[in-house]
Amino acid sequence: MLRLLFLTLILANGAYFVWSQGMLRSYGFAPTSQHEPQRMEQQIKPEAFRVLTTAEFKRVEAQVQADLVPKECLQAGPFDDAQATVLRAALEATLVPGSWQLQVSTVPARWIVYMGKFANAEGLAKKREELAVMRLVPQVLNNADLEIGLSLGGFDSQSAAQAELARLSLRGIRTARVVQERAEGQQTQLKLPALTQEMKRRLNDLKPALAGRTLKNCS
Repeated sequence: MLRLLFLTLILANGAYFVWSQGMLRSYGFAPTSQHEPQRMEQQIKPEAFRVLTTAEFKRVEAQVQADLVPKECLQAGPFDDAQATVLRAALEATLVPGSWQLQVSTVPARWIVYMGKFANAEGLAKKREELAVMRLVPQVLNNADLEIGLSLGGFDSQSAAQAELARLSLRGIRTARVVQERAEGQQTQLKLPALTQEMKRRLNDLKPALAGRTLKNCS
């Protein structure tokens, strides 16, 4: 009886060994494979780790803190082609690539109902008083060649400006005329989308290239 039990255990152990080693796989009897090489590839390689020095850790910590500070977005413009060329060179010499943008857009032609040129500031002031009595508010001129003068409205087409001049004539305006304030062209806007403290410290170096433009919040 004991001999039979002993032989049975030997046969059972032998069968388990054969099964566990996959020797019966061709007969449909084999354990489920746990081999997953991709997991080995994903394991962290300890040899790639390096202990930072105190100075290195402080630099990393300072950079992380700086990245958490909300960034400011500033913009300036418009700049003509010549001004944009000067500005681009200054940006490349002052700020890191990717921290600034020069956005080019097409500007349509513009016509205005124009009064002027006046001989002096006194003549301009007198005309402003006359227009105030008529409840007309002049607009800002965007063309220095038309100073000293006044704009009574800007339009995207010459015909629209002529129609406004005809309407104003009915109100007693006699000396105004339609002129082209701006020809169609291109203009460039500077955008600093994520201004850091380090970039702010360098903005003074950009001032000569801004052509008198002021950096303002993007909003």
